[in-house]
Amino acid sequence: MNPSGRTYRINGIALLGLLCLTIVAAYFNLGPFNSIIALSISLTKGILIALIFMHLRYSKPIVWLVAGAGVFWLGIMFVLALSDYLTRGWR
Repeated sequence: MNPSGRTYRINGIALLGLLCLTIVAAYFNLGPFNSIIALSISLTKGILIALIFMHLRYSKPIVWLVAGAGVFWLGIMFVLALSDYLTRGWR
């Protein structure tokens, strides 16, 4: 089952809405919550793109497994990079 044109239009409108939300959020100073809000919005946009435009929602479970393994590997890379960055002595 492939998504219809209506699904693409709704997803595109949602992505444009999230883009507007990102721009509006950039104008407010929320302190440490700025990063949390920006990352939440970008995560939502990434999930929408992966599910609809990359057809992950309508694919077989093996594709979900491969996508999950890719996200897991990305997490490992972030942990290794951050562990190196945070343990350096900055003087």
